[in-house]
Amino acid sequence: MIDTNQTYLSNVVNKYFNCNLKELLNTYRVEYAKELLHAGKCSLEELPQRCGFASRSAFYASFSKIVGMSPLRFLAREQNNLLLESMIYV
Repeated sequence: MIDTNQTYLSNVVNKYFNCNLKELLNTYRVEYAKELLHAGKCSLEELPQRCGFASRSAFYASFSKIVGMSPLRFLAREQNNLLLESMIYV
C-alpha cells in the first residue's frame, strides 16, 4: 500500500488527473477490459470480476460512461474491425 492518507492522495489525483480517485481507477479498469476484449482473452461474463469491479452493473455503467458504448457494442465493433482488416490484407 501507499504510505499516505486518503485525503492527500485524493487531492493529488484531482490536481493531476482532473477526476476523483474512483474515476481514475475505473478508467484504468475499463482500459484493461478493452485490451482483454480486443485480444479475445476474456468473455463478457467474466470481464467485470477480472477487471476489479464489484458487480456487473458497476462495470457496465463505468464502461458505457468512459467508452461511450456498452461492452457488447464495443466487442461487436472490434470484431467487425478485425474482419475488415483481414479482408484488406488478403
